[in-house]
Amino acid sequence: MKLVFVGDPMCSWCYGFGKELSALTDMHPELALDIVVGGVRAGATDILDEEGKQFRLAHWGRVEASSGLPFNRAAFQARENFVYDTEPVCRAVVSARKVAPQADLLKVFRALQSAFYAEGRDTTDGRVLSEVAASSLQEQGHAVDADAVHAVWKDADTIAETNAEFRHARALGVRSFPALLLETPEGHEVVSSGYARAADLERQLDMLLKRRGASAA
Repeated sequence: MKLVFVGDPMCSWCYGFGKELSALTDMHPELALDIVVGGVRAGATDILDEEGKQFRLAHWGRVEASSGLPFNRAAFQARENFVYDTEPVCRAVVSARKVAPQADLLKVFRALQSAFYAEGRDTTDGRVLSEVAASSLQEQGHAVDADAVHAVWKDADTIAETNAEFRHARALGVRSFPALLLETPEGHEVVSSGYARAADLERQLDMLLKRRGASAA
């Protein structure tokens, strides 16, 4: 059995959820974690207008109140001609997995989240994404530089893999992010559909694991 996290680094509730998921995985080192990128606004081409910014800032306020994580509102509001396309950042997660298969991908995912939400960096830019991903991998002891990540990020195979992952997220039945599933030999069980605190995740996961133990007995 393993956990499957379906999300998008530029989904604000996924940003809040990252801290809780990290706490849960620390409590369950016996369960591997797979990450499936969902592409909440993958391929978007529209320039984000003031109404779109205010809509997202309202969500950010709710996420900040629930999670306590920081948001760089000033950088976001000052950004002009911004296309809120989440395909590039999702592809950076896939790229990190390809260049360092043994890495803790959740740490990379959260570094990309922090770069956007807390640092105000442009996580639609391939060079920025490659720098952030490479830095996270280096902190984990992987000898990977930004150029290597960027080369993989630009590769047509990586683009295709990312799009396949979006389809996989839909095939899992996930329609909103974040989502956390428990993969079992019989299929997937829902641990959480939406943001939840680590204690609530732990209770739900414990219930699922106990139920499986009882059925196996």
